[in-house]
Order: sequence, then C-alpha cells, then structure tokens
Amino acid sequence: MTRRVYKYYDLVMALFVTILLCSNVIGAAKVATVWGFTFGAGVLFFPISYIFNDVLTEVYGYARARKVVWAGFGAIIFASFMSWVVVALPPATAWNDQRAYEAVFGQTPRIVFASLTAFFVGEFANSYVLAKLKVKTGGKYLWIRTIGSTIVGEGVDSIVFYPVAFLGVWEPALVMQVMISNYAIKVGWEALITPVTYRVVNFLKRAEDEDFFDRDTNFTPFSIQV
Repeated sequence: MTRRVYKYYDLVMALFVTILLCSNVIGAAKVATVWGFTFGAGVLFFPISYIFNDVLTEVYGYARARKVVWAGFGAIIFASFMSWVVVALPPATAWNDQRAYEAVFGQTPRIVFASLTAFFVGEFANSYVLAKLKVKTGGKYLWIRTIGSTIVGEGVDSIVFYPVAFLGVWEPALVMQVMISNYAIKVGWEALITPVTYRVVNFLKRAEDEDFFDRDTNFTPFSIQV
C-alpha cells in the first residue's frame, strides 16, 4: 500500500513544535498583569499550538496529529535537558549573568514534570475530542469541534499544570487566579481565531486533497504509527 505524501504536513509539524518550544522556554516563567488582569505571559502564544493540533487532526486525522504531539513532547524534553546542562555549567569568571540566567532558564524538575504531563494529556484530549466530534457531526460545524476540543484539552492542561507546578510555591489564591485567567484566555483565543482556522483548514483540505475521518482509528496515545 502506497503511503500518502503531503505537501504541508511537515511544515505544520515544524510550526507546531516551534510555537510549543518558544511559549514554554520564553513565556512560561513570567506572570504579567495588564489592566488588572493577571496571567502567565506564555498563554498569549501557547494556545496557538492547540490551534495547529486542531488543524492537524481535522485535515490529516488523529494518528498523524499524534505523531506531531510526540515530536513536540520530545522537543520539550530536549529543551528541558539542555536548559539544565547549560545552567549547571560553571560560569566564566568574567561573566556576571549567571543568576539572571538561572532565574530565566533554571526550571525546577517539578515544573518540567508538570509541563510535560499537562502537555501530554491536554494535547491528546484535544485531538481525541475533535476527532470524535468530526465523526459525530459528519464533518459539519467545524467551530463546535475546534472550540469544544479546546475547552476540554486546555481545561485538562490547566488543571494538571498549575497545581502540580506551583502549589506550595505560590499562594493558593494566586495559583487559582492564574489558572482561571489563563484558561479563559486560551479558550477566548480559540474562539477569536476561528475564522483564521477555517481558512487554514479549507486551504489544506484543498491543497492536500484530504479530509480524514477517524472512524476506525486506534486512539491509544502510546504510538507513532500512522
């Protein structure tokens, strides 16, 4: 059986991993307050990875989206390992920025574990819900699938990440405030960008001549087989 070759699948995978790494490495550590609204700065960009996950599942199917999620999972593991090695290296005597570097890149094992676990369960929950809704709706009402899957996926992600990463480090009220604020922003992002998602999905379906329905898919997350 000949395997399908897609024009844009690898590009979408690369964009997904890039956004995922940047939002985790650059934005994860900062908490911002804008107009009295407190949120984690990375939340402005991290939801875009869920949008790409929606696009991948909608066009190429759960199994190909699963492969991309595993690629992102591996990238986060490597980035975390690299951060640990680089921070642990003894600084040169003439270099005075070690403390600043540790503050930005010195993620604790607890935060790394929380991030990896939340990403894993959240992204797969997102793909699973979207794939199942696509079959149930017969491919209609894309907005219900994208927003509905994000409500579930980002909800699972937030419920896992913030308590595991920050309870006992931040005050419980701050953990709850940031968790709820970030969740609202993530879901709001998905709803706001729905018209763009429609355009991207429709373009890819035409360009790839693909509109996959997961009717007989094995939904185990523990595989990279397509």
